[in-house]
Amino acid sequence: MRLIWIVIIFSTVLMSFPSIGFACSCAEIPSVEQELESSKDVFMGQVIDIKEVRDIRGYISKSVLFKVNQVWKGQKQSQVVVATGTGSGDCGFNFVKGQEYIVYANESDMYGKRQLTTIVCDRTNRLSDAKEDLKKLGQGTQTLEEVDLAKDYNRNFNYIWFLIPIIFIIVVIGATFRSKRT
Repeated sequence: MRLIWIVIIFSTVLMSFPSIGFACSCAEIPSVEQELESSKDVFMGQVIDIKEVRDIRGYISKSVLFKVNQVWKGQKQSQVVVATGTGSGDCGFNFVKGQEYIVYANESDMYGKRQLTTIVCDRTNRLSDAKEDLKKLGQGTQTLEEVDLAKDYNRNFNYIWFLIPIIFIIVVIGATFRSKRT
C-alpha cells in the first residue's frame, strides 16, 4: 500500500510543474532601423545544424547552429547558437539547414534557459528575401574570431531526463525494503 502512495505522490509532484503557454501574435514587423537598434545581435549566417531541445517541463524548442558570415551588431565569432520555437504557435522561426539568413536576436528565457533567441516577430529572414535589410544595413564586419561550437553543441545532453527515472527507482526500492522490514 505504501508503494502505491509513493508512486501517486511522486507522479503528482512530477506533473505539478507549471507549463508556460505562449501565443504568437505579431502586430507589425519593425523597420530595419528599429530592429537593429533593439536587437542584441544582428548577423548573416548559414544554418549548420538544427536540434530539438526538450526542457524539464517537456517543452520542445529548437537550437540552431550558424556559421556566421557578417556581423552588424553583437558577438563577432564565426559560429553562434540561436534558440527558437518549433513554429506551432510558439513564435518559432522555421530555419532550414544549409540556408542563409539575416538574424536579429535578443537574449531571452522564452525557450528555457537564458540564451540568444529569435522569433517570427523579428525581422529574421532568409537572405534571398532580405534585400531591403542588406541595403539599409550596409557592409557588416567580416573579421570574426574562429570558434568551433559544434563540439559543445553536439554534446547537449539533458541530464535531468536521465536522473528522474533513477531517482524514482531508488525511491521505489527504498520503499519496498522498508515495507518488508515492518
